[in-house]
Amino acid sequence: MPWMSPLARIRDALAGQRARDKDLRNLVSNLPYEGLDKWKQPNRHFRNNGIKTTKYSVLFFIPMNLFEQFHRLANLYFVGLAILNFVPVVQAFEPEVALIPICVILALTAIKDAWEDFRRYKSDKKLNRLPCFVYSSKEKCFVEKRWKDVRVGDFVKVESNDIVPADLLLLYTSDPNGVCHIETANLDGETNLKQRRAVPGVCITVSNTDILLIIHAVIRTGCLGFSHPDLVLKQHLGCTVRNTGYAVGFVVYAGHETKAMLNNNGPRYKRSRLERRLNIDVIFCILLLFTMCIIGSLGHVPLYLVPQTDGHLDTPSLSSFYKFFSMIILLQVLIPISLYVSIELVKIGQIYFITNDLDLYDEETDATIQCKALNITEDLGQIQYIFSDKTGTLTENKMVFRRCSIMGREYPHKENGMFLCGPKRALKMYIYKIKILMFTKSLPPNQQETEVILDQKLLRQIRGTEKIDAYQDFFLALAICNTVVVSMATAKRLRVSTAEFQQTNQSNPLDTLSSLVRRAGSWTRLRAPITSETSANDLTTQGQSVNQTGGQTCSLHVPPQGTAPAVPAGKLCYEAESPDEAALVHTAKAYGFVLMSRTPDSVTVQLPSGAQLRFEVLDTLSFDSNRKRMSVLVRHPISKQCILYTKGADYAIMELLETPYGEKQQKAIASDTQQHLDCYAKEGLRTLCIAKKVLCDGEYESWAVQRQHALAAMDNREQLIMDSAVQIETNLCLLGATGVEDRLQDSVPDTVMTLREAGIQVWVLTGDKPETAVNIGYACRLLEQDDLLYLDHFLLLSQVTCTSILDCGLEEVRRYSEDPRNVDTTPDISLVIDGRTLTMLMSPDLRDRFVDLARHCRSVLCCRVTPLQKSEVVKLIREKLKVMTLAVGDGANDVNMIQAADIGVGISGQEGMQAVMASDFAISRFKHLKKLLLVHGHWCYSRLANMIIYFFYKNAANVNLLFWYQFFCGFTANAMIDHWLMIFFNLLFTSVPPIMFGIMDKDVSAEMLLGLPELYRTGQGKGEYSFFTFWISMLDAFYQSLVAFFIPYFTYRGSDIDIYAFGTPLNTISLFTILLHLSIEIKAWTIVHVFIILGSVTLYFIVTLAYGVRYLNYSGYWTLQAQMVDPMFYLVCLISTVIALLPRYLFHVLKNSITCSPIVEARHLDTLEPSTRDQWIKEWRSFRGRVQDKTSDVSVPPSPSLESLDDDSIMDDEFALNVITANHHKKANS
Repeated sequence: MPWMSPLARIRDALAGQRARDKDLRNLVSNLPYEGLDKWKQPNRHFRNNGIKTTKYSVLFFIPMNLFEQFHRLANLYFVGLAILNFVPVVQAFEPEVALIPICVILALTAIKDAWEDFRRYKSDKKLNRLPCFVYSSKEKCFVEKRWKDVRVGDFVKVESNDIVPADLLLLYTSDPNGVCHIETANLDGETNLKQRRAVPGVCITVSNTDILLIIHAVIRTGCLGFSHPDLVLKQHLGCTVRNTGYAVGFVVYAGHETKAMLNNNGPRYKRSRLERRLNIDVIFCILLLFTMCIIGSLGHVPLYLVPQTDGHLDTPSLSSFYKFFSMIILLQVLIPISLYVSIELVKIGQIYFITNDLDLYDEETDATIQCKALNITEDLGQIQYIFSDKTGTLTENKMVFRRCSIMGREYPHKENGMFLCGPKRALKMYIYKIKILMFTKSLPPNQQETEVILDQKLLRQIRGTEKIDAYQDFFLALAICNTVVVSMATAKRLRVSTAEFQQTNQSNPLDTLSSLVRRAGSWTRLRAPITSETSANDLTTQGQSVNQTGGQTCSLHVPPQGTAPAVPAGKLCYEAESPDEAALVHTAKAYGFVLMSRTPDSVTVQLPSGAQLRFEVLDTLSFDSNRKRMSVLVRHPISKQCILYTKGADYAIMELLETPYGEKQQKAIASDTQQHLDCYAKEGLRTLCIAKKVLCDGEYESWAVQRQHALAAMDNREQLIMDSAVQIETNLCLLGATGVEDRLQDSVPDTVMTLREAGIQVWVLTGDKPETAVNIGYACRLLEQDDLLYLDHFLLLSQVTCTSILDCGLEEVRRYSEDPRNVDTTPDISLVIDGRTLTMLMSPDLRDRFVDLARHCRSVLCCRVTPLQKSEVVKLIREKLKVMTLAVGDGANDVNMIQAADIGVGISGQEGMQAVMASDFAISRFKHLKKLLLVHGHWCYSRLANMIIYFFYKNAANVNLLFWYQFFCGFTANAMIDHWLMIFFNLLFTSVPPIMFGIMDKDVSAEMLLGLPELYRTGQGKGEYSFFTFWISMLDAFYQSLVAFFIPYFTYRGSDIDIYAFGTPLNTISLFTILLHLSIEIKAWTIVHVFIILGSVTLYFIVTLAYGVRYLNYSGYWTLQAQMVDPMFYLVCLISTVIALLPRYLFHVLKNSITCSPIVEARHLDTLEPSTRDQWIKEWRSFRGRVQDKTSDVSVPPSPSLESLDDDSIMDDEFALNVITANHHKKANS
């Protein structure tokens, strides 16, 4: 490297900083400069592609780690005391001894930090050594390099399923249209494929061997001036090339300048409520310590002033000042120095047991619970409010096509309804049902939701000639109006492997039944259900071929079965942004309208006749939350017309329909379709309307000009784009509607009811329409067949009227609370609010009334709410009521809500991983929330709370022995116990038992906690760790220290034993008392507890004996050995320990016999036989006023397509739509 002056290096560094800070980056290719020195490289100012996430280096680990640890005030406090002990005038004991505790704590923390940083180093090393292909001008080809060797200005080739190594400007892809499909699931959590286009004009079409022509062409062009986001591939384990052979790009950003690294802000730190309470108690201990030190400093004068060796005598005030600091050094253990480290170790152990709980493992997705926040596990046991999303959280988010309405006629797809009944009900059906079961059981679990069993009436309609154009447009809209990416089955992404689990289910009786059905020859003559996989075989024929320009007529007539298929079955895979889109595309495929391919400029659809139509895509109007719809503008290959296909929410489409002046048929279609939509919503189905519009060329050209102006606008661009979309989406022609079912997850109703019995209020915040949300609310037992206070239509009223209605509701709640018959009960009120009403209720004038009414409701259901409103509701309840909140969701629209709650839980569902990435805990099923809170949450809080209280007690009981001794040694800050043994007492003898107590203790078994959800209430509010319990333990510590000190004192008073012979029984009594105190507190004994406690006692005697023999200059030489041969020593230890623990033992006896708490009663029931225990549980719950589920006899509104099917109607082709009429309102003032 050539020599450069320091001034030149400074100028070069400043120039590099300016280049990196510029918004516009000017880059030059590295190829002409390959092999030259670093200082001659044009892009040397930009970072390389090496990734470094470690916090420390080997050389500076110790100073940097100490700097990090000294951010804790507790560490600074103890280091300051250790340094203060080196001052002779305030020295309490040997200075080196004072350093041991803090050095051990700092060393343990440093080891933990070093291990975590070493894991980050290994991860970085693995990432930096990943291979990639970089073009070399010397080799005239792409050569393999490591990630860290990639630099800004290089040309990189990325093959299919490879991770993009840096932020690239896409120049060329193997796709003829220059499109590259990428997946960004690990970057932003989105699982759908995104399209990126190559830079236009760089190349048209080249072969694999001519890629270097592209590179040389780019070099000759000088610099590239592109900024469109669709041209850039983002980097770093968040962007993977899919369904594309390879892509070539130019490195624009590398390493820590990439989007992934800039977005990596590290883990969020949350403080638990217990930790905040702990800090307050530490302050109390500091005040108590200062009080004891002031007493000691004042007691030292004037009675015990002793002149120094030179005859100098300090003044009383100065001597008192010195003794104050000496007492702080002596009694410093009152502040538990090892408490914070012990809490971290306990939480690590708790998380280990949570993550290894098999009940929280989901076999279908091969996923277990993830604990991403290590410091708030105890908050799981204090939750009071749960805010849940609906779609994908309470439901599967695996959409199954259920119903459709085309041109005012309803097609129920009743066989598809049977398919949803599940295997158990299918066993009771007739032969036709068994045939369906045989077919569905042969499918992988992840494909059952995409299979559609066709409606025979609709199938006959397609075969006919009536309304062929309308039916064709309906299914073409389903196939075209979406963003589904088409790929071959061999290139499909493997998200979850289910092969292992399929093998474990081979012995299922349903599989045996299916195999018998397959073997029986008579069964094969039954008609099989037609699905999307068989539609290509059953609905296609050798019809007239149609070229891509559409030169001949296409036939929609369904030919006889057995003809050759036009497209091999199972060769196409659909990658959809949402399960809704996938369900509709598979439905169109089932009826023969197969989406064959999609490019940025065209969509190819195969018709039932086998002919293919290639539609030119003129524009795509993406879905947004304001319009609530999406549209695709295409040019029909046959008629050459510009057709706009639109799908969206019913209310968003119905208001845009063409005004039917005198057209009774169109008006009747809209009216009938609306009735069908209302019935779908009452069934809990997700509804969409399908519409079209035919544009003339002049209208399209005029609109296209405005659209281009909107896309090119610099100011107010988003609004202009939306306005252009709204402009063309008018005067639509209604084609029909669809109803898609999002089934509830397993055990959701039971989980919701259990959480409510545990004292947790459950709110559901969803974007669905009120009818759908209310139906799901009844199905999941969130709503009951009791009072419902609807606030859906407050928007039509004035704010004064809205206020009056709220006041009436509050008055009703007040009268209910004043009734003596309703003590400790909740009024049967459920609140249902829509988004527009919620906006009004969140205003400053009404929010207090709204919160007051909502907290008296059993449940609250918010419909049509936006992601921002979700987070605002969580913040409002958390801040106004000062309660612990938990938010659970599965999609990107739940991230704000998850981050606003005290605990965020993400569900790894079908909508990507955004919620999981933003959460504190990640689960795969909503039902796992039951055990996570009621069992692990209760255990974590109970264990940690009792361990912290015990820690304060332990240190106070031990240090008070030194304080009482000061009254007999002239407050000279001397100790009757050797300083080394004092250090070992807290670091060795009594450190491990409380940690194991915090990790493994169980006050109640998991079965009892799940059987009696009311036990969870013990952790809500103040819980077990309160101001009262803390000071009771501290008073108990003072009492036990008095007993442990004065019984030996009066026993040995007047004898000739020395100071250490007197301190040895005191230290032994303190050890026995502290460990036996812990034994009383342990609720569930294990072999680990016995081993740890006996091991601590054994270690104490071994270390003390060895210490007394080894150190001959030790003033207490052979002290314990002499004490152990004296019977008085054992008698004093026994009597003192019994008297010290007697109040604690009597307290527990009275507590467990006279005033039994729910936990104590549950622990008694836990010792009974299972059958007897279950009977006692019912009686005990009845005695405590916990009324059995009042809605157990109330049936959930049935699905009309399922429950209303009798055996005689299964094979019928005609099926009438049944409408549920449920009385959701209770008569007022009944």
